[in-house]
Parts: sequence; C-alpha cells; structure tokens
Amino acid sequence: MPLPQFRLPTFPLGRIVLGVAVLVALALLWPFYKVPTGSRGVVTQFGKIVGIEGEGLAVLPPWQKLSNFSIRAEKADIENAEGSTSDTQPVKVSLTVRYSIATDRVAEVFEKYSHDGNLSSYVQTATQEIFKAVTAKYTAPDLIAQRAKVSADINAALRDKLSLYGAQVINIDMRNFAFSDSYMHAINDKVTQEQLRLAAENKLKTVEAEQKQKVVIAEAEAGARKAEADGQAYANLSIAKAQAEALRVQNAALAQNKDVLELRRIEVEKTKAEKWNGVLPAAIYAGAPIPFLNVGK
Repeated sequence: MPLPQFRLPTFPLGRIVLGVAVLVALALLWPFYKVPTGSRGVVTQFGKIVGIEGEGLAVLPPWQKLSNFSIRAEKADIENAEGSTSDTQPVKVSLTVRYSIATDRVAEVFEKYSHDGNLSSYVQTATQEIFKAVTAKYTAPDLIAQRAKVSADINAALRDKLSLYGAQVINIDMRNFAFSDSYMHAINDKVTQEQLRLAAENKLKTVEAEQKQKVVIAEAEAGARKAEADGQAYANLSIAKAQAEALRVQNAALAQNKDVLELRRIEVEKTKAEKWNGVLPAAIYAGAPIPFLNVGK
C-alpha cells in the first residue's frame, strides 16, 4: 500500500515580499515609545527639539525621534579640591555633590550640556571653583571653628552656580577637611598648650579656693577664741567688780561702826581659846604676847 504524501503549502512570491516589507516598515516607522520612570522624553525632529514627553507611553510620527533624558538624582565626587585661606594656608577637601536636572529646563540642558542628564564634569569644575572662592574669605582658624558656616556658604554659592547649567543641588557632603601637616602639628601644639593652661588655671583656682577656705576657718576659730576670751574677761571683771563692791560695803560698814572690828577680833581670840590645850609656851621671847593675857586690852 503506497504511503500518503504530504505537500508543503506554497505562498505566492508577492505575498512574501509584501510581508517582509510590512515588517521592515513597522520596524522603521514604529510609532510607540516608552519613557521610563525618572526620565523625560526629548522629542526631536530633524535634530531640532520640538517637545518633551513625560513618563509612560509616547506615540510619535516616524519623522520624529525620542531620546530618554534622566532627571534622577546624580552625584559627582570631587577628591582633594584645593583652596587657600585668607592667611595663605593651603587647605584640601573632598566633597560629594548630589544634584538633579530641573524638570522645566530639560530641553535647555539637552541642547547645551548633556543628552542624558549627566553633568558630573560641570559639577566638579564648579565645585572646585566655589571651594577656592569661599575658603579665601576665611582665616585658617575660622575655617576650622566655623565649619558649618563654611559648608553653608559653599552650598549657597554652588546652588547659584549650578543653576546656570539647569541643575539643582540636593545636598553636599564635605569630608576629609585638612590643612598641611605642619599647620596641623602647630594647631595640635596650640591645643595642647591651651589645655595645659586651662588645667593650670583650674589648679590655681582650686588652691585659691582652699586657701580662702582655710582663712575663713582660721578667722572663725580666732573669732571663737576671742569670743571665749571676751566672755572670760567679762566674767572676771564681773567677779572683781562684785568683790570690790563687797569690800566697799564692808569698809563702809566698818567706817560707820568701829565696834564691829573689835567684835571680830574677840571672835578670833575666842576661837583660839577654844582650841588651846592649856599649855603655856616653854620659851617666850621678849615682847611676845602671852596667850589670853591680853584679852582685856
């Protein structure tokens, strides 16, 4: 039994040519374009900018061309930018500048500076120029002490400069801020001397405070001793005055009544007689009184 025969379909040559022509035409005249997120589509016609397309689908006639232009944040690294202070001290710094193209100036930037939104070379040149101009306004000590202000000045000046290129500054990171080795050694020595001076001043203040405290304590102790002496002197004076007053009273009494003195003498002799044992002295010197023989005198 004979096997069945399969025959390939045949197409007229004209159809094949037409199909190929359609594919080529679609490839050449494809009207659909995509603008990615973070980009703008620059539409040119015979080399001239005729429009800007937003993100998404763009439909263009075949005689126009669309170029994607990035408006995303870009960065430019500037290593060891050099400058000089107003007191002629060389200084270096490394910076990172983040920027983006202003959406309303895409056509201008595309025409004058960049077809893809990369302005790194312009940013680097402008940043070095601005750094030199700003550092020249400060002395070396002020550049160190007022670093935040220096950074703000650089930021403001760079914003104005990059706006000429249609770019807007997002932020600036300033790092590796340094002077020459000899100047840094001089600064370190100065800081060390200042720290030693402050330490000496603090120690002197401490000693002075301790001395003042000792003086206050000594004065307090002296005051206490003086107060005690004054009190004792006052007490002695009061006793002396009392004794003197007592003597004055006694003298006044004796002056008014002389019999009181005789009465006292008799009382003394009586006391002696009460204590006498009745034995006369073995030897009596000339003129010596004989006990109780002169009572009646």
